[in-house]
Amino acid sequence: VQLQASGGGLVQPGAFLTLSCAASERLYSSSVIGWFRQAPGKEREFVALIRKSSGTTYYANSVKGRFIISKDNAANTVYLRMNNLKPDDTAVYSCAKASTFDSSASAYRIWGQGTLVTVSS
Repeated sequence: VQLQASGGGLVQPGAFLTLSCAASERLYSSSVIGWFRQAPGKEREFVALIRKSSGTTYYANSVKGRFIISKDNAANTVYLRMNNLKPDDTAVYSCAKASTFDSSASAYRIWGQGTLVTVSS
């Protein structure tokens, strides 16, 4: 399976963006899709994840209440709605697939290419 992230762009502070992570084929029901981001000069950090079967979600504290992760099983796609964006949200966002409900990047074996989100006035 391959993952493709899209939807990044340049937005002003306070704006919103929705990222998409499309899988090339149907995922197992136990699959977990996670979003991670890496800002320039910083380490990659966990953002949010969702389990395909149950829709159970988990968020990093830095985005909780602003970002919403969702899924469309029929479309094999996971979305990340990012509201009230801040300059600190500027990063390359990548989606990845794991088999366990885990926020550690090491649990994810399949990664898509990243999409750049820039929040600036």
